[in-house]
Amino acid sequence: MTHHRATAPKADRLRKYRPDLQGLRAVAIMMVVSMHVGVLDIHGGVDVSFVLSGFLIGSQLLAEIDKTGKVSLGRFWARRMRRLAPGAAVTIIVTAVFAWIYASPFRFREYMSDGFSASLSVINWRLAENGTDYFANDGSQSPYQHFWSLGIEEQFYVVAPLALVVVAWLSRIVFRNRALVAVFLLAVVGGSLYLSVTQTATNQPLAYFGTHTRIWEIAFGVLLALGAPLLSRMNLGLAAFLSWAGLAVAVGTALLITEETPLPGYAVGGPVLGASMIIAGGCAAPRFGAEKLLDNPVFDFVGNVSYGWYLWHWPVLILWPSILEREFTYSDRFRVASFSFLLAVAMHYMMERRLRENTKLVSIPWRGILTGVSLTACAAVATTLALQAPLNLSFSTSAGSASAAGFGGTDSVKQAVASMNRPQISETSLLKAPHDRGDHGCIDQLLVTGYVLRDECVIGDTRATRTMVLLGDSHAYQWGNAFDALGRELHVKVITVIKSGCTPEAYKITREDLGREYTECIAWRKSALDKIGEIDPDVIVVANRVQGTTTREGAEKTFETLKATGADLVYLTDTPYPGFSVPDCLAKHSDELSYCNPKAEKVVDHPEFRLMEREVAEGYGAEVIDSIPAFCAGGYCPAVIGGNVVYWDYSHMTGSYSRSLAPYLRPKFEKILAG
Repeated sequence: MTHHRATAPKADRLRKYRPDLQGLRAVAIMMVVSMHVGVLDIHGGVDVSFVLSGFLIGSQLLAEIDKTGKVSLGRFWARRMRRLAPGAAVTIIVTAVFAWIYASPFRFREYMSDGFSASLSVINWRLAENGTDYFANDGSQSPYQHFWSLGIEEQFYVVAPLALVVVAWLSRIVFRNRALVAVFLLAVVGGSLYLSVTQTATNQPLAYFGTHTRIWEIAFGVLLALGAPLLSRMNLGLAAFLSWAGLAVAVGTALLITEETPLPGYAVGGPVLGASMIIAGGCAAPRFGAEKLLDNPVFDFVGNVSYGWYLWHWPVLILWPSILEREFTYSDRFRVASFSFLLAVAMHYMMERRLRENTKLVSIPWRGILTGVSLTACAAVATTLALQAPLNLSFSTSAGSASAAGFGGTDSVKQAVASMNRPQISETSLLKAPHDRGDHGCIDQLLVTGYVLRDECVIGDTRATRTMVLLGDSHAYQWGNAFDALGRELHVKVITVIKSGCTPEAYKITREDLGREYTECIAWRKSALDKIGEIDPDVIVVANRVQGTTTREGAEKTFETLKATGADLVYLTDTPYPGFSVPDCLAKHSDELSYCNPKAEKVVDHPEFRLMEREVAEGYGAEVIDSIPAFCAGGYCPAVIGGNVVYWDYSHMTGSYSRSLAPYLRPKFEKILAG
């Protein structure tokens, strides 16, 4: 006798195919793509996907364990390989080809290192180690960055069947039920969630990309799969309400998350809870549940191609501006989403379905595994070989033979502006530019909370009796080579008191890469100012990046403290901020270098805050040295001056150019030191 699901016995409600979950898969990928391309600021799509994956894989594994008491690892891994490896390998290799043609030659090798890690499903750990800011918008993103979540899932697929078989066997032996499995999963969820919350506050990149801080989301899905038989007996009205409420919670909380929200931490709990409520409610198959919305032909189709859409949308997004060679516009967001969707559809019909339905691969597991391993090896070998390829540069003879003298007085800047259409650049200068970051002085990194005077912090004439302190953030550190040369020439010991991203002005700083207030800066600043008082320097130089959140009160508080030391104060105005990777631009446009010379009005940023800081410094008797004439003239700030690349990234000058600026600083400091 066949029952309609609304009147079927409760024991029959648990279904093998869940159309609502296919719809939820579509919702998750649409959330991800919409957020990444900038159509809608909605986060949490990956978190929904994690829960869904945990439930689906958990259901398969637990069903097989119940039926046979074990898991056929060969068949399980063969299914995963057929499903994941072909699309990933093709995406990695095709992305490498287009990156070689269109991306910056300097970035290409870094991309290939990421591609190699992605092919081995460990890129999440590489990103965590590098302290990657996933939401950075400075051109630093890799086209393989999105593989972090796939890496976590694939690591789960390796361990999960082994762990579940062992725990389920022990549970049957000891308790004659699944109690130990439930306890084990609860422990994984609780422990991983705890690590997620605590490490988000201390090391956000590790918390964001770490398997140990994300696995709770997948394990929670497995826990739902374990409880599915019980959930299927739920009252139908309650189940319907739960599924609709879950959809509202998942989408609503995802919209509340912003780029400033500390992630993952507690914030991802909303999308995880919402997805779990949808899954739990759907176990009872209520007639009027959220399945009414989620089960439709459009969502079914999107769900089918969701894996390919996830694979393709990110590399298309990252490489799109380089391919078109223009700024990314709002309409480009929809073009990226649409084009990557078409690629996903093509891959689904041309490859995914064929591999999934290939009877030879399905019936003999080792063939499926071998196919996946072979394709994975192809991607790994391709990216490894690409790392050895020569840089794709195209220099003219005159450009390649130019000298790299750097700054030679303000006339050299004017000459660089005059020759912007046909600048002379040293090929050697360009090749070393990305790594020419200065090698004099010390800089404390983000999580350091106290300044310690170390040997590397002392530069210039280290035996001199007169002492100068260089205080600031990375925009002070970039002057290290100049002050080292200046100190040697003027017989002054220079001590660098510098912390990354930490301006000397006392005000609240929020770091997007930390996802919270930069409390380490507050503690470090106090420690640094106390140390400067102990050093009792003759001169204190303040240099920092101008921030649009600086307050006059904060600037005055710091300068008041510095003035109390009795030292002569110097305020070195901030350098230009191009906002794009200058070496990347020059390498990509090595035959048209004028493309990389921005207008001063665009890169001499925050003029009102520059003026405010200068006024405060002058109010406390500081001598002001304007850095801009050493970088800009005639309304432009050229990327190449005196044959030397000016910046090693998007805002910091190269060590070589910094060293060439010592003569620019010398007259002012000779006067100051002479009293």
